[in-house]
Amino acid sequence: MSANDVIADDMVVSIHYTLTLDGGETVDSSVGHEPLLYLHGAQNIVPGLENELTGRKVGDAFDVAVAPAEGYGERMEGVEQQVPVAMMPEGVELDVGMPLSAHGPDGQVMTVWVTAVGEEQVTIDPNHPLAGKTLNFAIEVISMRAATEEELAHGHPHGPGGHHHH
Repeated sequence: MSANDVIADDMVVSIHYTLTLDGGETVDSSVGHEPLLYLHGAQNIVPGLENELTGRKVGDAFDVAVAPAEGYGERMEGVEQQVPVAMMPEGVELDVGMPLSAHGPDGQVMTVWVTAVGEEQVTIDPNHPLAGKTLNFAIEVISMRAATEEELAHGHPHGPGGHHHH
């Protein structure tokens, strides 16, 4: 078997997945849709899942539980903030669960999630909605190939199932 027969950094990998939480609730699944395409080693997926995929082959099917520290992180408490609706982007219909880009205390861009929408205030939370949760994945490896130079430069796959922005 050559090195190209197993998943390693700088390979574009296609997987089918179903993500459930410990209570059995299905959060997301590619089954019945196009498989997920990602660039291995480029942090396109949570670290715990990427680690489990390293060294796997096309046709491998397995289940893995990813602890919060290797998924979306531990939940930080007391970090929700109330923001006046007037400070929200104009023309955007706010929904609970939607991500927004915000500027952190040091001016860095960060993602926050809307957790409540009121008449005058919106509650935002920097915790990912899946922070603090164990992620249970059912995985099937569909295909893999070497990434192109452009994909490596951009840090994500292009083409069917990949990211298009050109």
